Amino acid sequence: MIDLILRGGTVHDGLGSAPETADVAISGSRVVAVGPGLSGARRELDVAGLIVAPGFVDAHAHSDLVPLMDEPQPFKLLQGVTTEINGNCGYSYAPDASRLEELTGVSVPDWTFAAYLSAVAVAGPSNHVATLVGHSTLRGAVAGFAPELAEGDLDRMCELAADAFEAGACGLSSGLIYPPGSYAGTGELVALARVAHRYGVPYTTHLRDEGAAVGEALDEAIEIARRARVRLQVSHCKVAGRPNHGRASLLLDRLRAARAAGVDVRGDQYPYLAGATVLAALLPPSALAGGRLREVLASPFERLRLRSLAEAGGTGSGLWGDAVPAGILVTSHADASFTGRTLAAIAGERDPWEVACDLVAADPAAQMVIEMMAEEDVAEIMADPLIGIGSDNGPPTGLEHPRTWGCFPRFLGSYVRERGVVGWAEAVRKMTSATADQFGLRGRGWLGAGAYADVCVFDPATVGHTGTYTDPSARPTGIVHVLLEGRVVVESGEFTGGRHGRVLRP
Repeated sequence: MIDLILRGGTVHDGLGSAPETADVAISGSRVVAVGPGLSGARRELDVAGLIVAPGFVDAHAHSDLVPLMDEPQPFKLLQGVTTEINGNCGYSYAPDASRLEELTGVSVPDWTFAAYLSAVAVAGPSNHVATLVGHSTLRGAVAGFAPELAEGDLDRMCELAADAFEAGACGLSSGLIYPPGSYAGTGELVALARVAHRYGVPYTTHLRDEGAAVGEALDEAIEIARRARVRLQVSHCKVAGRPNHGRASLLLDRLRAARAAGVDVRGDQYPYLAGATVLAALLPPSALAGGRLREVLASPFERLRLRSLAEAGGTGSGLWGDAVPAGILVTSHADASFTGRTLAAIAGERDPWEVACDLVAADPAAQMVIEMMAEEDVAEIMADPLIGIGSDNGPPTGLEHPRTWGCFPRFLGSYVRERGVVGWAEAVRKMTSATADQFGLRGRGWLGAGAYADVCVFDPATVGHTGTYTDPSARPTGIVHVLLEGRVVVESGEFTGGRHGRVLRP
């Protein structure tokens, strides 16, 4: 007896194939058949007129601690996302992430990677999660915020990376604009990526520069992948900063050339013109060297030196030159009076640079949304088949970027239905198999007999998200049903409750 049939939907297999009107039969955790006229199920859901797709796979998430929250968190399921890749941008919460607390603002136990995954599994995630081990976390565990490694430190980092891969880490991530990862040279990253190669997992990177020096930063990432013989995932592909608008082809040309030369490279992107990160990212990374940020910012001389670096632009300058004060929105701060206001509004008649330094000194873990991209570049990057979708979300609390609650529905509504940047079949592929394949998630990201029954059913006429930077947490529209290994976890747009996700290992 079949457990469930999804009856009469427009089925997309996640591989980019033409859709077909068909039924989808599910027994237990697996799809058992796709075709017309299936029968003999305990339950049926009529999905005529709706798109039936594999559950979406978020290539770039920061939900590492969300499963440990007191209540189930369905914010990704309500977007159709059934699996998230966490541990991005060089920051995982193991091994021994305690030495990075000043920058992350989060105190966690001194977990091994295995203990972290065990804690997530015991707590129970609301959707499936896979987790990368972060280069900055490995570096911090061994050397803190020291710019230079001591003898034997890199060997110890490689040992910790191997332990993480043995425990089930799905790859290695780096965030090369953030200290302490930004202090690493190319050789250090190659050494760690070679450990990833032994386990057949990819290297993902927040490039060393996403603005004026994005070409050189891509060259470095490609060199690391080539020398280590690993798959390469370029995180949140963009050309940032007003002076760099119109340069999307530079990024795409390098990705295509690298792939033609034999490097298995792909990227991900969120469908917005603004990013979100720590406010401290406005400053050159050298400001955090040695873990002395507050001491550095207390010195007028140091502020002047940092300003010169920031205004010079290029690698190591931070994000100051990529935005204007009116495009920098403070989204969290220890002093709540600053939250929800732009840097321009907070500064008033004062020097915005000095005010930014004051804000960071008062709360090094403060967060911001920062407008950096051009619509034409976003659309050009999105249209390329090498680019999948990753939300780059934060936790579903407070004034987070709207991508946290609406990335995937916004992509489908604003860029697929309304603007036609890509068609529906390609859009589904970008959200499913393109990412599942990259991270070794066998049986997921496609819809056919034998696949795990992670499924999203959505209405192409209504899917979307109305969240804004100042009102981000609106509920998505048009996500009708979501299944997690055969269990209906969203029905008629409503979360059915419970924690039914699993920790996935490659």
